[in-house]
Amino acid sequence: MKNFALIGAAGYIAPRHMKAINETGNHLAVGYDTNDSVGIIDSISPQSEFFTEFERFQEYAWQLKRDSATALDYVAICSPNYLHQAHIAAGLRLGCDVICEKPLVPNAEALDEIALVEKETGKKVYNILQLRHHQAILDLKNKVMQESKSDKYEVELSYVTSRGKWYMESWKGDPRKSFGVATNIGVHFFDMLHFIFGKLQKNVLHYTSENKAAGYLEYEKARVPWFLSIDANDLPESVKGKQPTYRSITVDGEEIEFSQGFTDLHTVSYQEILEGRGYGIEDARHCVETVEHIRQATPEQAQEGEAHPFLSRLI
Repeated sequence: MKNFALIGAAGYIAPRHMKAINETGNHLAVGYDTNDSVGIIDSISPQSEFFTEFERFQEYAWQLKRDSATALDYVAICSPNYLHQAHIAAGLRLGCDVICEKPLVPNAEALDEIALVEKETGKKVYNILQLRHHQAILDLKNKVMQESKSDKYEVELSYVTSRGKWYMESWKGDPRKSFGVATNIGVHFFDMLHFIFGKLQKNVLHYTSENKAAGYLEYEKARVPWFLSIDANDLPESVKGKQPTYRSITVDGEEIEFSQGFTDLHTVSYQEILEGRGYGIEDARHCVETVEHIRQATPEQAQEGEAHPFLSRLI
């Protein structure tokens, strides 16, 4: 049984990490968050210590190191995106391996920095790239590998996940902290596309605002117009009033159904990490560089065949 700490214990995604720690037979020893709305811990690990000040959390973690039975083995990180790099470094320097939510860090420079801390400490960082474990995505990857198409797949990515007014008031609505909507809700989709279709060859931004973005990606084996939004007005008429989220990927006109099974993928990710098969810094580099480029790009007019169908509503 491994001992875990959880940084960002009051966050939206934290319960999935708590569940994964529990379901893999491990122990949540201590949690930390500046927010104290963490009552869900009682249903998973009621004996866990909890702190709202990082200094007290860190001191407690150092005390645990004095006994091999209590010393932390892993630090899981669910904190706001802009804090990931600092929390990763802190976890590594505590002598722990680190499991961090997406996006791992904002840019390639930060990836290189945490790689240095890995070398200094001899510990490892793992990124939650959960779609790589989704069976529908694995099946599509196998299909692409087995087929010998002479031309590229025509892929379309659409993701609309409605968010209320709270979103823009939270850290997620501040691009200095979330790195913008394309990074915050898109990075794991861009990782998935690379995982299936190979290296990125072209990356063009067509539209960006505080709550949506659209562009075009071209990979070794696919051409991909994409659209990401947190605006409920962007939901297709077929789902408005019925569901708050629309998630669609089509490949050569065929819908890839992967809406089910999302909530279990963190447990699968933890199982793989604990077995030594987790995804590290270099696995995350491609999607980090993809979103870094998108954030720095100036929107361009879409070329023929490269515009997402939803783009016409915006321009």
